[in-house]
Amino acid sequence: MRRGSLSDTLADPLEGWPGESTSNRPPEAPRNELQTEFSFVLPRGYVDGAGTLHRDGVMRLATARDELVPLRDDRVRENPAYLTVVLLARVLVRIGSIEDVHAGLVENLFAADLAFLQDLYRRVNTEGHTRAAVTCPACEHRFAVDVAGGRLGE
Repeated sequence: MRRGSLSDTLADPLEGWPGESTSNRPPEAPRNELQTEFSFVLPRGYVDGAGTLHRDGVMRLATARDELVPLRDDRVRENPAYLTVVLLARVLVRIGSIEDVHAGLVENLFAADLAFLQDLYRRVNTEGHTRAAVTCPACEHRFAVDVAGGRLGE
């Protein structure tokens, strides 16, 4: 009798049984893992005080706290449009090599980058992905693109 751990037994219950081949079984369904961080590339990029351009970054999923805490922020109370700035500052993990993302940094993003991040936030927090359905204007073929970005032509 072969001794092994319980995980060995559970890992492949048919292994070793006469007439049973694990290669004839259908492939296992992929595990549904929750993606909590999303990489992106800004359309323009953030230029820091030293003149360094930062374009790639990471945004994480928002929590309920992320959406509630900014409502108590005095800057948001004075100007409700500032909610976007505070909220993005909470969920942006990094922009380029900058890991201390704060409201002041988000304020200094180009308008195109702010709009991009707002759209990315909406996509990952309501739809759960960064893909968008598009149609080719020339042949009208429908396909999905990843709006999180990448290099041109990818």
